[in-house]
Amino acid sequence: MARSAHPRLRRIRALLAPAVDNWLARGYLAVVAASLGFFLYAAYLSPDPGFAGIWPFMATAPLSTFAFLVPTPGWDSSLAWLSPLVFSAGAALAGLVNAVLLGLLARRLRAREPRPAA
Repeated sequence: MARSAHPRLRRIRALLAPAVDNWLARGYLAVVAASLGFFLYAAYLSPDPGFAGIWPFMATAPLSTFAFLVPTPGWDSSLAWLSPLVFSAGAALAGLVNAVLLGLLARRLRAREPRPAA
């Protein structure tokens, strides 16, 4: 006897389905994951991270501006190690929202009926 999923979980799955149901959105998520991986490597393991944060910022634009503003240096300096993680979480969330929007656009473009030539 299979149990049905919780209604809230079904709604979340339905909201996030466009992010993984086509190749355009999956490819975009792969680019976002690669840029975040490079950023986290540069932030924590590299001696000089330089401008590594620009890659996830540009890959997830325009929503990444909010991810950039959240971890600004207004926090306690003892929590400075947390700033790259907060930025990464915000950029990942922005990338997921962008992937959902790309997936919805791909669905809409694919669903159009071809019009006969006049």
